[in-house]
Amino acid sequence: MKKLIATLTILTIFSSCKNEQELKKNKNQIVNYPITKTIDTADTYFDTEVKDPYRWLEDDRSPETEAWVAEENKITFDYLEKIPYRNQIKDRLTTLWNYEKIGAPFKEGDYNYFYKNNGLQNQSVLYRTKGDDSTEEVFLDPNTFSTEGTTSLGGLSFSKDGSIAAYSISEGGSDWRKIIIINAETKQVIEDTLVDVKFSGMSWKGNEGFYYSSYDKPKGSELSAKTDQHKLYYHKIGTKQSTDKLIFGGTPLEKHRYISASVTEDDHYLLIYPRTSTSGNKLYIKDLTKSNSRFVAILDHTGSDTHLVDNIGSTLFLSTNLNAPNIKIVTVDASNPTPEHWVDFIPETENVLTPSTGGNFIFAHYMVDAVSQVKQYDYNGKLVREIELPGIGTVSGFSGKKENETLYYSFSNYTTPSTSYAFNTESGASTVYVKPKVDFDPNQYESKQVFYKSKDGTKVPMIISYKKGTALNGKNPTILYAYGGFNISLTPSFSIANAVWMEAGGIYAVPNIRGGGEYGKAWHDAGTKMQKQNVFDDFIVAGEYLIENNYTSSKFLAIKGGSNGGLLVGATMTQRPDLMQVALPAVGVLDMLRYHTFTAGAGWAYDYGTAEDSKEMFEYLKAYSPIHNVKPGVKYPATLITTGDHDDRVVPAHSFKFAAELQHNQKHGNPVLIRIETDAGHGAGTPVSKTIEQYADIFGFTLYNMGFNTLPEAHKEQTKG
Repeated sequence: MKKLIATLTILTIFSSCKNEQELKKNKNQIVNYPITKTIDTADTYFDTEVKDPYRWLEDDRSPETEAWVAEENKITFDYLEKIPYRNQIKDRLTTLWNYEKIGAPFKEGDYNYFYKNNGLQNQSVLYRTKGDDSTEEVFLDPNTFSTEGTTSLGGLSFSKDGSIAAYSISEGGSDWRKIIIINAETKQVIEDTLVDVKFSGMSWKGNEGFYYSSYDKPKGSELSAKTDQHKLYYHKIGTKQSTDKLIFGGTPLEKHRYISASVTEDDHYLLIYPRTSTSGNKLYIKDLTKSNSRFVAILDHTGSDTHLVDNIGSTLFLSTNLNAPNIKIVTVDASNPTPEHWVDFIPETENVLTPSTGGNFIFAHYMVDAVSQVKQYDYNGKLVREIELPGIGTVSGFSGKKENETLYYSFSNYTTPSTSYAFNTESGASTVYVKPKVDFDPNQYESKQVFYKSKDGTKVPMIISYKKGTALNGKNPTILYAYGGFNISLTPSFSIANAVWMEAGGIYAVPNIRGGGEYGKAWHDAGTKMQKQNVFDDFIVAGEYLIENNYTSSKFLAIKGGSNGGLLVGATMTQRPDLMQVALPAVGVLDMLRYHTFTAGAGWAYDYGTAEDSKEMFEYLKAYSPIHNVKPGVKYPATLITTGDHDDRVVPAHSFKFAAELQHNQKHGNPVLIRIETDAGHGAGTPVSKTIEQYADIFGFTLYNMGFNTLPEAHKEQTKG
């Protein structure tokens, strides 16, 4: 079905072309883009030829690609350095970021562990105290893992008695991990490092060993080559990785793109979750108390998201959206665990449920219009209480071991820095555990939730945050941010960067568009495959709402999103370039015809479909794929594309090719730049110092291209021209 045509030799990467440079000029143009070479490459889908002239940029190991990255970065940073208040933004970000951040403690063995960052450390440090002794001791300091702070701590898991710890590290932001195993008492490494691990947790069986998952190392580039068959292994402490036992995933019948595993707290059962995409899983259970037991299927299809919540002996508590789009909890005996034997424990409601356990209770977290509500149940299904929360916002936590009498949770919203609380499971009383000392006064800001009707009449919520007293005169610099995919919910949370944006007079708006999980499986599915346009429409109408209600105007509107949200920005700016002044696509999925050919991209097909599924699916994808919808002669918004050269989840080729297309076709003065972070991946584990620099550049670029010569808080009406 698919034919690749490649003929080389057209232009050198940066050859000058006077005619093309002249076409790029107008009186406002200040950027002289390099002329990115084109190669006569095309694919044929269902008798339709699609040109792909920048295919060569997909080769992340090529010296030509490396040279292109260097040249683009030079142009970008030359431009950013001319923004007069760039350092002013960076200084304020640095000042506000510089406060002590302490995470909630968790107990392992004789120690209480907690994460702490003194303010500007690139990575948070893991500390511990012993028993009632309050003397703090550094357990793991990721800042010592590499000189540049680009190696981060991934996962951490302790053996049953807390005597052994296994932790994973990511180098340069890559999804590939190494696992290091240490004696928790002495902190000494006790065996060889496990390598080539990806998309994996570590679930211990007693003190003997743990389960983890990975792929065979791909041929070609490990940063972009396709990884398709996940495998589950068991590592026994004291043995070589080469002898690790393959548990699941080694045969064609067991082939899945993702396989995760968990052992119950009582070490009785192993559960595995094979998935072919990011939504929907099979579920198998194995009795670990019997030496020759086999896996028993609880669900042998991927038509639902079903997970173990807990077990009491052979009674399993499962959360599921099978025939319950908003999720319910059921019980079943492990001897007959299939759905026909399930009994409702906490029935489905109109709000989406996410459960947690701790202190011998089950906590039902509900989203009510994207805001948290939490109810506490005992293991007989009796409602103990609805927990009184500190305010309207997002809570996370309420989890721990069965013996824990005190659990911890955090609360935040768009204007309230995250505060940790200690919760007594018996009395229901909450007390402040850690309240951060931030140079930011929440009382000066407000968040307002509104509801608007999308293009097809669907009601969509949006939270708009800004400084109190802001005049709704259509002149406020505004960032419209969303995600819209993969069942991910955007609930209110505090961001230091967004606080700086609001301090400068900016408005920050977040619509809960379709494709997310805010209203359950139906809301997610309404933004997938042939309904993906709903996501873009919801976002576009959110922007129109802000303009119609005088929060901002097109001249002062920026749209922002990352990963799937980068696709959202790319599709929106190519469909409605008139809507916004600035576009900020980060680590975006931008080539919808080829996304599934890189790393684990094929696993995203539940949300997107692929160009090979059918002619109809191909045509639908091509109709919104950002790279394929850049048109000559269109005035696109000022665009700052951001990505990392080590992003092996959404490979940087998406951003490279989109930048090349925009630069080639942009015929007006708005700049199109790409900022490529080196030794950086998809975002997780990014050092604080780099994060601050990125936001300073993003905010500076945004305000500068809205016409501000100085920061708008000081001179709200002073604009260029």
